[in-house]
Amino acid sequence: WNQELPIRMISKVVRGYGRGSKDLGIPTANVSRDKEVLSCTCGDFDHLPTGIYWGFARIGDRVENDGDNSELGKVHLAAISIGYNPTYNNKEKTVEPHLIAGQGHPQRRASSTGETQFQDFYDEAIILSVVGYLRPELPFEGLEKLTAAIKKDIADAEELAGKSDPNVLSEREWVQHSSGKERLGE
Repeated sequence: WNQELPIRMISKVVRGYGRGSKDLGIPTANVSRDKEVLSCTCGDFDHLPTGIYWGFARIGDRVENDGDNSELGKVHLAAISIGYNPTYNNKEKTVEPHLIAGQGHPQRRASSTGETQFQDFYDEAIILSVVGYLRPELPFEGLEKLTAAIKKDIADAEELAGKSDPNVLSEREWVQHSSGKERLGE
């Protein structure tokens, strides 16, 4: 998988099935697959390799000052599901990043399962870099096992992102400085 990484995407946030927040307490910023708004270094969703990944995401336009409380424009670490959510048996491939607030951030443990809970970001631009592979997409018996696996993915993403690898830092920089308007992989 690593030969295809990083994968860069620019799109907008759309409503998903609502299961990340409601069933799991792990909300996601679902990426639109609409070809009118999606730009991706690998073409379209159908060419994306399925699995659980980590990377960086920014919602909305860049911010120059960090003084406001909004999460718009800030770069966040993300645990990212690409695929069909086999526990739910989806028919359509989705890209679902869970944005992770930094340790000590007031929203870091705000969800029902103690994970990051931000406001809704529907219709906002999303800039996403898929940096590393964590594990294959797997079906789980029950939501407790699925939630436990996702919580481990989040911890693994935090650990991997903490290493100061130059490639990791350059992808974070790309997410931070991308205008969100450019077309990728065309």
